[in-house]
Amino acid sequence: MNGPTHTLLRLDGTHCCALIEWETGRMPVWRHFGALLPEAPLSSQWTAASLRRQANASMDRLDGNPVFPGFGNGLSLNPALRAHANGTGAVHEWVAHSYSRSEDAKQQSLLLHLQDASGLALDIVLTLWRNSDVLSLQTTLHNHSGHALQLDWLACGTVPTGAELSEVAHFSGQWGLEFQWQRTPLAAAGFQLQNRHGRSSHEAPPACFVLAPTTGDHSGEVIAAQLAWSGNHQFALDRCDDGSALLQAGVWLAPGEQQLAVGDSHSTPALHISWSGQGLNGTSHNFHRFARQQVLQWHGGRMRPRPVHLNTWEAVYFNHDDATLRALAERAVALGVERFVLDDGWFPGRPDDHSGLGDWWPDPIKYPQGLGPLIGHVLGLGMEFGLWVEPEMVNPDSDLFRAHPDWALQMAGQPLQLGRQQLVLDLSRPEVGNYLFEKLDTLLRENRISYLKWDMNRDLAQAAGAHGQMAYAQQIPALYALLQRLRAQHPAVEIESCASGGGRMDLGILQYTQRFWTSDNNDAVSRVAIQSGATRLFPMEVLGAHVGPAPAHTTGRSQSLELRCAVALFGHMGVEADVRKFSEAEAQTLATWIGLYKAWRSVLHSGRFSQGRTANGVWWLAQGAGRALLGVFTQTAPTNMHHAPLRLPCLQGLPEATHCHVHLLGQAGQERARGDAASGWLDALRGEGVTCSAAELRHIGLPLPNMNPESALVFSLEWQTS
Repeated sequence: MNGPTHTLLRLDGTHCCALIEWETGRMPVWRHFGALLPEAPLSSQWTAASLRRQANASMDRLDGNPVFPGFGNGLSLNPALRAHANGTGAVHEWVAHSYSRSEDAKQQSLLLHLQDASGLALDIVLTLWRNSDVLSLQTTLHNHSGHALQLDWLACGTVPTGAELSEVAHFSGQWGLEFQWQRTPLAAAGFQLQNRHGRSSHEAPPACFVLAPTTGDHSGEVIAAQLAWSGNHQFALDRCDDGSALLQAGVWLAPGEQQLAVGDSHSTPALHISWSGQGLNGTSHNFHRFARQQVLQWHGGRMRPRPVHLNTWEAVYFNHDDATLRALAERAVALGVERFVLDDGWFPGRPDDHSGLGDWWPDPIKYPQGLGPLIGHVLGLGMEFGLWVEPEMVNPDSDLFRAHPDWALQMAGQPLQLGRQQLVLDLSRPEVGNYLFEKLDTLLRENRISYLKWDMNRDLAQAAGAHGQMAYAQQIPALYALLQRLRAQHPAVEIESCASGGGRMDLGILQYTQRFWTSDNNDAVSRVAIQSGATRLFPMEVLGAHVGPAPAHTTGRSQSLELRCAVALFGHMGVEADVRKFSEAEAQTLATWIGLYKAWRSVLHSGRFSQGRTANGVWWLAQGAGRALLGVFTQTAPTNMHHAPLRLPCLQGLPEATHCHVHLLGQAGQERARGDAASGWLDALRGEGVTCSAAELRHIGLPLPNMNPESALVFSLEWQTS
C-alpha cells in the first residue's frame, strides 16, 4: 500500500492519551481518547474512513468521528456550531488548515486551526495536563464571513466515548438536596442535559459521566466532564453510526443572546475531561489533582490549614444583637473555632429578606459604631472575622434601587419577576461593577475582614440588559471580573461561593474563590449523599460542611451530635448553631470532634479521597503520607445479622505485606447487638488499636460492628514502617 496521507496528532498524559487524525483540507477526526498507548501503528497507517465500507442507505461519504461536527454537510451528528446570518449561511464544514504544538513539564497542548468555506475560522485548543490526566478543551470562533452572525450554539469541543461506555450519569437536585447521583443507560437517541437557571444550579450542575455498565467506584472505564462556567449550560452525547458517542458541552444561549459582528471573535469557557480505567474514584482523583494544581488560587501560592468556622445564620438569623454576638463568639472560641462569620442582617433596612440588599454599609441602628467593635472583639479572642454579602442582588426596597431602578436585569413592558423578594443587578454595566467594587472595597479597607461569604439567592429570569437583549451569558464574565478585581486589591481575603447553598459550584467560579457552601441543608443524613456527590468533582478542602442544630432547620429531623460531627469532619468543617445553648456534655463532644478535625485536616485536605458503598451505607477514605482517615456511615437498617468486612481496594502505594495500625477514633449511633454481648475486638479498636496487613484490608476487609441507621464509625489507619 502507499504511505499514509494523514498525520496522527497525539497528546500524552500519565495514564491516558488523545489521538487525532489530521489531513490538510479534510475534516479532522478523533481516533482515540482513553488509555495511554505506547504506539498506534494501525491508526498511523490507516485513515478512519479507509477502515469502513459504504453502508446501505447512507450518504456518499465516509468519515470518522469529527473533532468538530459541522451542519448540513451529510453528517447527522449534533453540530458543534449553530450560527447563521438572518437564517442564511448555516451550513458549515470544518476542514484542517494548520496546527501547532506546545509543551512543558506540566502539559502538552495542540492548537488546531480549522476553516469553513463561508470565511469562518476556528481555533481549538486541547491541553492534556500530565499530573492529573485531565484534557482541557476551549474553542474560539472568528467571523471573517462578511456578515454579522447570530450565534445559537458553540461547543467548547468534543471527545469520543467508545461504544462499550453505554451508560451516562449526572447529578440532579434542588435547594437543600444537591448532587443527587443519577445513572441510566445511554439511549439510542443519545443524551442531553440543559440548565437554564442562570447559575450553575442545584438542579443540573455542569458535569456528566459516561461509563461502562460494569464500572463501579474502584474499577472500570469512565469519561467524566466538567464545564468551567457558572451559568446556563448544555451537555450532549450524540450517538455515532458505529455505536460510539461524541460528547460535547458549552454555554446554553438564550434566543438572540449572542451576536458576532464581522471581524469579531467569540471564545468558549473551558471543558475539562477526565478519563480513568480505575472507576469513578479514578476520575475523582484526577479532578481533585486538577483543581488543586490548575484551578485554586491561594494567597502566597499555598493553602494554609483550613480554619474551623462558626457561621451565625442558624444561630441568630437577622436578629443581630451586640451582646448576643459577643457571647456567641466567646463560646465558639472555647470550643476551638478559628473563624467567626457574620451572616445576613448586618446592613441597613434588614429585619428580614424583604429589604436592604444593595446598601452595603453597616446598619446604624444595629451597629452604631460600625462593625469595628464586634470585629475587634472577635480578633481579640484569637479568631478571624468573616462577613456575608450578596452583591449581585438588589431589593426593590433599598436606597440603591430607588436611585437606580434601571440597574436591575428586567424586561421592558413586563412586570418585575422577584425571587426571594429581590432582583439581579446587571453586572455587565460598568457603573454597576464600579459601585459594587467601591462598596466592598470600602468594607475591606476599613475593617479587618479576612473572609467573604458571597451569596446568590435566586435564579436569573427576564435577564435582559440595557438594550433589551438577553444577558444571561454576559453576566458571568462580569462576575468573574468583579471577583478578580477584589482579589487583586485584597489578595489575602478568601471568598466562599454560596448560591442558596450549592447552586453555584463549578470550576469556573472556583478560579476566583476558595470554598463552596455545599448546601443550606445541615441535616447529617441528607449531607452524606450531598457530600458523596460533590466529592465526585471537588476536593474536600473546598466543601463547606457544618455541624448544625437538632432538629435540623431545613428538614425538621434530629440526629445525634456525634453523627453531625462525623459527617462535617469530611470537608471544610464548621459550626452553624447557637453553641451558647449547648450543654457542657455537648460542648465537650463538639470540642473533641473539632480537635480531631484539626489533627487530620492536613490529610483530609491534601490526601487522596476515595469512596465506596456498603450494603447499608457508604464509606469515605482520605489517604495521606503514612496514614489515612476512614469514615463508615450506615444509612439504612442492616439486612444481615453481622456486617461484612469492609474491603479497601483503593489503598495506594502499599506493598501487600505492609502492616497497618487501625484505631477507632469516634463513633455515632448504636451497635446492633445484644447489650450483654462482649467484644474484645471493639475494645481493642477503641483502646490500643489493632494491626492488620494491607493485603488483609484489600482482600479480606476490616471487620466492622453492625450499626443501626444514622450511625458512623471513624478510624485512623497508620502504616508501620518497621
